[in-house]
Amino acid sequence: MKRLLKWIFGLAAAAVLVGLTLVLVRAFDARRKPPLEPWHHALESEIRAEDLTETTTLADYLRLEQAVFREVNETVLPATTPEDRTIANRYWPDSPLNPERFPRNWNRTFELAPEGDLRGGVLLVHGLTDAPYSVKAVAEIYRGAGFYALCLRMPGHGTVPGSLTEVRWEDWRAAVRLGARHVRGRIGQTLPFHLTGYSNGGALAIQYALDSLGTASLPKPDRVVLLSPMIGVSAEAGFARIIASVGAIPYFAQSRWLDVLPEYIPFKYNSFPAYAAQQTSELTSEVQAGVRKAARSGRIRELPPILGFVSLVDSTVETWATIERLYAFLPDNGSELVLFDLNRRAFLRLFLGRDYGAAVRRLFENAGRTYRLSLVTNAGPETNDAVDVSAAKRSTRLTRTPLGLSWPPEIFSLSHVAVPFRPDDPLFGIRPDLSVNYGARLGTLAPRGERDVLTVSASQFMRLNCNPFFPYLEARVRRFVEQDGH
Repeated sequence: MKRLLKWIFGLAAAAVLVGLTLVLVRAFDARRKPPLEPWHHALESEIRAEDLTETTTLADYLRLEQAVFREVNETVLPATTPEDRTIANRYWPDSPLNPERFPRNWNRTFELAPEGDLRGGVLLVHGLTDAPYSVKAVAEIYRGAGFYALCLRMPGHGTVPGSLTEVRWEDWRAAVRLGARHVRGRIGQTLPFHLTGYSNGGALAIQYALDSLGTASLPKPDRVVLLSPMIGVSAEAGFARIIASVGAIPYFAQSRWLDVLPEYIPFKYNSFPAYAAQQTSELTSEVQAGVRKAARSGRIRELPPILGFVSLVDSTVETWATIERLYAFLPDNGSELVLFDLNRRAFLRLFLGRDYGAAVRRLFENAGRTYRLSLVTNAGPETNDAVDVSAAKRSTRLTRTPLGLSWPPEIFSLSHVAVPFRPDDPLFGIRPDLSVNYGARLGTLAPRGERDVLTVSASQFMRLNCNPFFPYLEARVRRFVEQDGH
């Protein structure tokens, strides 16, 4: 026994030593990152959970938000150094990418109201490092269906990436609760209230829906729409706390950042702090635990129908976590899941590292599935034309419906960030609307040249930023809204 304990303690000590070595190696390597700029530091006026009570109104929230943007404009932008005063830096006041120069700064909370009769209301929650702009296209779908839409800026977003070194997932939860109370109050007690979440906002949407089951003061949503929801993240996110703690030492300040990149996107951060990864890890753990708890208690039967859209391949979140840690527990309540497949044209399949075909077949073969499952995929191996392959709940019978849409020949898959954006999005679209100008056409960039020259990875430009099947997504959302029996 003593020998066994000695071995156990020895292995544990070796594991700790290896872990500390890896952390220190990473800390020294992080010093090679670009220097931190004024926008890599947190804002003093950012909204926190303790600022938001059950009596805080949206008007109160907007006043607090205005103070945050005032701090950016008065302290961060003027501090931009001469070498950073370039057109490709959103934090140079004279840059065409500076969002304060646009007719409307979509980093801020905004509302959309229908032109005709009011049929309901929806709260839309954007993703991590994003801004309300990322859910604007879906908000417009809801407005077209007669819904009032509130696109709420989450604390730490739309201003400077440095704020994500301090805001917590509890701050986001408090903001979502405020937004839900406002929407319900705006539309009254009888009209349907929907909730939409993109990425990290998807996790917050599910967390809110679960919390509303047992909290009378939280308006219960009647339907939920998820876009690339962050139900699970990689195990590496769990180590972010250790990585961030090393950054508390001034010499290793850059260790607090997983990425320090140029900020050339007006409605999204490129730089990413380790603390934000830690918050997503904690949030997704809370959500998964909440789903399991609701399943054990039986309260999950009270969840509203959920319509989810996910890319089969996703380097930001774990797609299969959405399937196995959320949808696998859902009741038979009219929920639906849409998977966007890889482009399976025969030539492109030669280059795929993994095609997930067997895993998708197992999903369709599960006769106990409680939700409708759809796959947007090629009509055949020799065509880019797309079809919807669907199976109803508790059924393995497949139906194939042509979509009248095709894979653009140069695109091999969707991505995490592509799902909620139209192909004609002025900033991220592959066929951008040229009547609107946000200083860049990021969806059309296709740089070519030698390797290891750019300060930004070439994969950053290769990643698809819009959804060529958005018209299909729009039709599915509209049908989901119309199915609400209110």
